[in-house]
Amino acid sequence: MSDAIIPIHAIKGRGTATRIAHRFEKDVRSAWDDGWGTLEEDAAQVAAGEAPRLETTVTMETARSAIVGNDSPDIFFDYSINPYRGCEHGCVYCYARPTHSYLNLSPGLDFETKIIAKRNIAEVLRADLRKRSYVPRLLNIGSGTDCYQPAERELRLTRSIIELLQEVRHPFSLITKSSGVERDLDLLAPLAADKLAAAYVTITTLDGELARKLEPRAAAPHRRLRTIRTLAEHGVPVGVSVAPQIPFVNEDMEHVLEAAWEAGARSAFYTVIRLPWELAPIFKEWLELHYPQRAARIMARIQEMRGGKDYDSDFASRMKGYGLWAELIKQRFEKACNRIGFNRQRIELDLSQFRPPGAEGQGSLF
Repeated sequence: MSDAIIPIHAIKGRGTATRIAHRFEKDVRSAWDDGWGTLEEDAAQVAAGEAPRLETTVTMETARSAIVGNDSPDIFFDYSINPYRGCEHGCVYCYARPTHSYLNLSPGLDFETKIIAKRNIAEVLRADLRKRSYVPRLLNIGSGTDCYQPAERELRLTRSIIELLQEVRHPFSLITKSSGVERDLDLLAPLAADKLAAAYVTITTLDGELARKLEPRAAAPHRRLRTIRTLAEHGVPVGVSVAPQIPFVNEDMEHVLEAAWEAGARSAFYTVIRLPWELAPIFKEWLELHYPQRAARIMARIQEMRGGKDYDSDFASRMKGYGLWAELIKQRFEKACNRIGFNRQRIELDLSQFRPPGAEGQGSLF
């Protein structure tokens, strides 16, 4: 695979500009300025709409398992389900980007343009839930990549998962940046009434211009607030994720929390930016494009929260960091939540209602 460099200023609607080589590649190739202005010509063609635009492709995959267990003490759920690999939202900070390396694809442009859909996810999930060894625990949909990204409109894989969980009365939560979740209110509302469903919406910033840079194909901040309001009005317990916190970039945490509360969210959480593996150079490139004068300052604060490194995978600190700057973010969050009223009552889901699915083709006698 080549490390073909796309001129970053010529990319519209994408989070990154390069197909950065992944960590398992043996051969790396890069575009090179040959002195004839070739790179500049390519950039001008893309910017003028004369060159082919990058298209998103969706490839079907036959999954062998659906549920991923979690034993990380810093995550609130025990199981997760992700119907898609890669995410067209193109969030430049996405910690899931490096997972595309396992597919021999780039965590850069490939992550947001080459989407893998698990066509049989509901069938495999049914088999998982039918196992005698299965014990119902807190389950989350979309913790890795967004379960309501654009491909979901036609493929409806997330909806098929929810339909199965409704059938077997298994509680779950989901997290998204997309207004597409509103499509499934016919399922979510009655499940929520029985304490079987909850939703979380991520709002990184209320600044629309910044959001277009950070999350180029995700719903606009004001649209996510409307989604929170719609979910709450239909009785779905809804929380807000003000993540990730990036020093000197998205500095409006308190305003996001106030707006989310006004819209109907009653729980909140945050994380600080994580830059594992290939994500570090991707994010640094983004900083040099959008914030060249303070890129070094931003990275210095991020590294300060990681013991001088770009990333620290220690369970005790990977979500929130440590040190003076991490403590400042924590204090800001806690004071805002206390003042506004967040997290005074936990979202409780009822695990006791779960009933394993019957054998395939077996109908109910009742």
